[in-house]
Amino acid sequence: MARSRAGAPLDLILGLETSCDETAAALITPRGEILANVVSSQADLHARYGGVVPEVASRRHLELVTPVIREALAEAHAELDGVELVAVTTGPGLIGALLVGVAAAKAIAWARRLPLAAVDHLHGHVASLYLQPEPLEPPFLCLLASGGHTLLLDVSDHGGKPRVLGTTIDDAAGEAFDKGARLLGLGYPGGAEIDRLARAGNPDAFDFPVARVPGLDFSFSGVKTALLYAVRKLDAAELEARRADLAASYQRAIVQALVERTRQAAKELGATKVAVVGGVAANSELRASLGNAVAAPLALCTDNAAMIASAARYVEPVAYPGYLGLDAYASTA
Repeated sequence: MARSRAGAPLDLILGLETSCDETAAALITPRGEILANVVSSQADLHARYGGVVPEVASRRHLELVTPVIREALAEAHAELDGVELVAVTTGPGLIGALLVGVAAAKAIAWARRLPLAAVDHLHGHVASLYLQPEPLEPPFLCLLASGGHTLLLDVSDHGGKPRVLGTTIDDAAGEAFDKGARLLGLGYPGGAEIDRLARAGNPDAFDFPVARVPGLDFSFSGVKTALLYAVRKLDAAELEARRADLAASYQRAIVQALVERTRQAAKELGATKVAVVGGVAANSELRASLGNAVAAPLALCTDNAAMIASAARYVEPVAYPGYLGLDAYASTA
């Protein structure tokens, strides 16, 4: 059983995350100390398709969820006897994938008569900032940029629902990176591939548009279309020679849009603290461009279960056995 430095047993939170193509389990303490954070990625499995195939992801989650939980327990030197709360992502995400995690969480909680915390995936990303060793205290402005979402959030407290200041009117930033990577003939996940290739390119080589829609919203369909047209104008040899420049210029346009809107929101809100979370928060240019912002640690940017366990500390858990009818949801819309 996991123990504190003084030797006393720890009451742990077990978190599960299966919203997309990562099967993840984590164990944290009520204070937010991470004892284990295990993530099994399916990136190689989906790479041949250029993106996540929902049915394939669901079946792989079924195979991985038990081994991942066992690995997290072993890494934390803990047993299920030390768990006081089970937390799981209930949405948004791929419905089949979510149901695997929800079913596993219900089974563990029911068998041990534990409470269960249903966690919103997006709130989980924000809650990644509340973990030790350097938790960020609200209020703050948060840019949440991932494969499925791009949001500017006014976070006023730990447990309340953040106020949405802006969102994307078409593609999410991460989706734009993935689609751009496919146009450039790069691998999956596309964001990491573009980030890697862009380091060898000139970001001023191509003048891609930075959409400026009303308010604090985002739009990335225009820059994606501009990349498509730029690629079509090049023959195979020219594309190979200029691939790094295309990646650098495309990345610069996406990052510029994110940074401009975040700075505008911070000014309008009068925010003294700015944070950035989500998979796109791992992008090296975005982290450098928002140098004064608090960025989630790299290990907590992409989907993981530690952030879900963290968020569970600030939601009202469902007591045994009331969660047996709990369902997942694909979208909050």
